[in-house]
Amino acid sequence: MHYLFESQNPALAQQTLGSVETLSFSGLGLTPIDCAVLSHAIRLCDTIKHLDLWDCRIQCEGLQRLGPVLHKCQDLGLGDNDLGDSGVKLVSAALRNPDCKIQRLGLDSVGLTDSGAEDLVSTLSTKPSLTGLDLTGNSLTDRCVPALRDLILTLPRLERIGLWENKFGPTGKKELRSLQEPRPGLTVDV
Repeated sequence: MHYLFESQNPALAQQTLGSVETLSFSGLGLTPIDCAVLSHAIRLCDTIKHLDLWDCRIQCEGLQRLGPVLHKCQDLGLGDNDLGDSGVKLVSAALRNPDCKIQRLGLDSVGLTDSGAEDLVSTLSTKPSLTGLDLTGNSLTDRCVPALRDLILTLPRLERIGLWENKFGPTGKKELRSLQEPRPGLTVDV
């Protein structure tokens, strides 16, 4: 991808990458420059069905460079990166794009707190096509349970939401699990 970027030949890059459906860089450390090159490559692709950036050590600077193209992905995995609430806000910006294609979103172990989750939930509530959301391994508490409840009830196509290894109390866990009852086919993993 670096060679295609350096060639500055859009026709060659489009011909090479236009039909790529899956890009996986899981476990590969990506620098902000790598993220800029990847962003350029994704811009030339028609649609990315799956972009796996799990454990790529991407931080906010790299995510800023990827931000303008994240909306083109249907299945976006950003888990195990040090994004924090500010990085998740960048993801929320991609979700607000009118051309957003994201259906499954992995934000497991990214350092998300209650306030960041509430902002994300507000954005996600406008995405009725979302089918999967993984927020496992963050720092969510009972404070964000009402927002998560509203999100789950708002998204008709949501099939699974992963919430393990957060800091919910017994009451919060019980309330979240109870949301499966009126929605056959929905799995709430707490």
